[in-house]
Amino acid sequence: MNTVDEQGRPEPPIAADEVATLLGFLDFQRATFEWKCSGLDASGLNTSVAASTMTLGGMLKHMALVEDQWFCWVLHGEKQWPPWDTVDWKADRDWDWHSAADDTPEQLRVMWRTSVERARERVAAALADGGMGRLADYNGSHGPPPSLRWIVCHMIEEYARHNGHADLIREAVDGATGE
Repeated sequence: MNTVDEQGRPEPPIAADEVATLLGFLDFQRATFEWKCSGLDASGLNTSVAASTMTLGGMLKHMALVEDQWFCWVLHGEKQWPPWDTVDWKADRDWDWHSAADDTPEQLRVMWRTSVERARERVAAALADGGMGRLADYNGSHGPPPSLRWIVCHMIEEYARHNGHADLIREAVDGATGE
């Protein structure tokens, strides 16, 4: 039985197998991120705090990129698609962060949700083709290909780190606080 908390986040299972536990924690982190970005207009999504230029809108676009990067391009060896395939990453390695101010809140939310859905489909395919131990179709120069297990753990860490940032930014925007 899946329990949902007061923010609508699915609680990770208390006693389940590896796959359900890891994916449960990933979905919980995704839902926390979505909660922190919800209900804000362009001004709210473009707010930064202190010396940082980080915004919730930039985070939405960055996490869309990260979902596609790990679950599609690295795990399945797929080619990049728009908008990522036309970016001059050497000119601006943080294009995802910087360009988010040019997107509407709805465009950012749809981009992120679409990337998450694509990632879920790619994870299901990888689980059917070797499980958590399945190695990525990664064809790069940064060492051996990671396993799906490593990618999922990395994504939990990625969301958890950015959820801390999101919590601070959201509080600065409208005073909303929580986990």
